[in-house]
Formats: sequence, structure tokens, C-alpha cells
Amino acid sequence: MNRRHVLAGSLAALALLASACTGTGGSAEGADAEAPADPAKAEGTITVLTHRTDLVQDGTMKKYAAEFNRTHPKVKVEFDGLTDYEGEVKIRMNTEDYGDVLMIPAVVQKKDYPRFFASLGGAGERAAKYRFTDYSTVDGKVYGQSPIGVVPGLVYNKRVWNRAGITDWPTTPAEFLDDLAAVRAKTDAVPYYTNFKDMWPLTQWTNVNGSVGCDAQATNKLAAGDPWAKGADLRVGDTLLYDIVRAGLVEKDPSTTNWEASKPRLAKGEIATMWLGSWAVVQMRDAAEQAGTDPDDIGFMPFPAQRDGRYCAVTSPDYQQAVNVHSAHKAAARAWIDWFTDKSGYADANLALSPLKDAPLPGLLKPYEEAGVELVDLDDTKGAEVKAIDNASEVGIYQPDYRQDLVDLARGAADGDLDGFFAGLSEKWNAARKTVGSR
Repeated sequence: MNRRHVLAGSLAALALLASACTGTGGSAEGADAEAPADPAKAEGTITVLTHRTDLVQDGTMKKYAAEFNRTHPKVKVEFDGLTDYEGEVKIRMNTEDYGDVLMIPAVVQKKDYPRFFASLGGAGERAAKYRFTDYSTVDGKVYGQSPIGVVPGLVYNKRVWNRAGITDWPTTPAEFLDDLAAVRAKTDAVPYYTNFKDMWPLTQWTNVNGSVGCDAQATNKLAAGDPWAKGADLRVGDTLLYDIVRAGLVEKDPSTTNWEASKPRLAKGEIATMWLGSWAVVQMRDAAEQAGTDPDDIGFMPFPAQRDGRYCAVTSPDYQQAVNVHSAHKAAARAWIDWFTDKSGYADANLALSPLKDAPLPGLLKPYEEAGVELVDLDDTKGAEVKAIDNASEVGIYQPDYRQDLVDLARGAADGDLDGFFAGLSEKWNAARKTVGSR
């Protein structure tokens, strides 16, 4: 799978999936998955559902299981890799048989987590040790744990940027536009690549929220305000995307972009820059090795904005691992989640941010560390409410459609102006916010 975050489908599809998840869950609601006091005594055969089909097929997951068995010899771990993870799991969740450990599907509403998953413990205890606990906390209990975290940023070819005479990271959107113009003038590279056709990369722009204003409450504020008000983070990010396209600093025809082809092109210096996330750096460096270019050419920089002289970047979780509330081997399943999160080395292997708060930053984020970039762990207390507003508004800040409309507007493929575009989004959002808030 090429991206860390799985997109939800259309609103109609979401409604269908939500109805599918109203099956037999609930009979064991409120169950806990307690960690075994003695790992050597945990026992049972558990099935782990995973979207990482690549790691199942190449034997990597079996290696993890073998290492896990060094300390948990009586637990047998079996893996079920699902290509259409969301589609497959939502069908299985009509029954009680959806593995012992699974990644929480996007379709399951947060309020329903206790119906389908066993608690991993209290929010206070979990939050003291782990990042991202807010994302799966319901009524003071935590129901999932992500094994890795990601950080947004601009993946760029340092060799191309240096050839354009750029040695320092831009600190404002205006400086970034000037830098892209220099890339266009002094190199043959496409300054910025939109990945318009594949659509899902456009959703990565939502991660400017909190990164621009260095605000851990950025998600919660979406539930109470207008995301496209003057100076709001999303407006700043969307304006920059519009300006990049409007200035002709992108590929000639966004409708012909290709995500898979973009990776070796960036590695070879044919593309200079893309806004993605830390998860993409590994893929770009792998593409560089395959193309015979230097993986160290692949750089990573924060969004071009500073608050009080410093850059910020929000952190966010990958899929959250959870224990099936109906599992007959909850202790063994919990043991797997704890081990995979704390000791497997999975985060290191993916050059990803560890969910452990006391873990060092991965090597690819060393430039962030050296530049004093502040990592902002977003408070997701109102995350479910924000998604409800988003669904009701039909804007889709977590979907690609409105940014495709934005790109079309910027390149002249649609009529209108930017202020009018933002006003339309604001009107929809504010109307939905009042409706959701009144329920």
C-alpha cells in the first residue's frame, strides 16, 4: 500500500459501510483486553488482520511473529493480509469473526468502538506513554494504538533545489513560490507535482491544519469555527496550492499525473517537490536506489510558515491496532499489540515516528530536529464531531474532491475566483456545524 492513510469513499459509500457495521457487535461491549502478567503464560492462536499485504507476502510478518515468540512462546500468530482492507473488514464485522487483532476501519464511528473492540486501558495511563491515544478514546478508555506516526512535509530533490541556487528552507508561502519559480527558471524539473489524477495525495494538504499555526487544538477548533476564515490554517494551505498551480509551477496537464511514476521521477530529479508526509521518504529513497541515483538526494522540509520564528509539523497516527471484543484470546491479542508497538522495531524499519513518547526521532526527521521544528501532537477530542460536520457539509476535507476543484479553478478549467470558492466552502461548513451541534 502506497499511503499510510486510507481514504473514506463517497458519502453514500460511507453511509452503506456504517450500516454494515451494525451487525452482531455489542454483546461483549465494555470488555477489556488486559496485558498478561507473565508473557510466557499467554497462550492461544490469534489472527491478525492487516493491510500490509506486502509484508505478509515477503515473509516480514512471519519474522516479527518469530521474534514475538521468543517472549511469548505459547501464542501462535497467524496473519491475514487484505488487499481491499476496508471493504473486506466491514463485511466481516457483520459477524463476530473479524480476527483477534485488526486495524480499526475508517468506517467505524468512534462512539461505536466499545461495541467492536476491547479496551486497552485508561486514557490517562495510556497517554502518559503513547502518542495518538485521543484518536481512539471513548469515555475515558482507549481502544486502539497506532504502531507508527507520520509527520507532514515537502518531499524534495535536494540536488535540484541546490542547482536552482536554493540552500535554505523557505519560511513563508511567498518564499516557497519564489523558490519554485527559481527551479523552473534554472532547471528542467517540474517544480511541483500535484498528483491530481490519483486524487488521494491531495488529501495530504489537510495536514497543514495545525502545522501553520503550531496549534495542538487545530482539529478541535474546526468543530467551532470556519476552516477558511482569513488566516486560518486550511485557507493558508489551500491558497498556496492555488497559487502554485495558478503560476504554472506544476506539470503541464494535471489530469495525466501518475503516482507510481512520480516516485522515480522525483528520485531522478525530473520532479522537484511534492507535499506528502514522512512515510513517503522511504518510498522515494527506494525509487532512487532502483533508478541508480543517490537516495540522499531525497530531502524533507516542513510547510513554509513559521510561528514565533519556528516551524511546526503535526503528528498523526497510522491505522490503530485493536483487539476484537469477541476474541477468545484477548490477553494474547493484547500482548501482540503491546509487543508490536513497543519492541518490534516496526517504526524504525519504516523510518517512522514512534508512538512511544520517549523514543528518539527517526533519522529522516533529523533535519527537523536540527532546525528546531516543533512536532505538534494534535488533540483529537472533537475529531469525531469534525468528521460528522465534514460529512454533513459534503465539503470533504479528508477527501480529494474539493481540492481537485481548487486545482481546476487555478488552472482555468473551472469558472470562478478564489475568494468565492472559499466563501462557498465556508457556507457549507458553517451550516453543517450548526446542524451537527444542535443534535
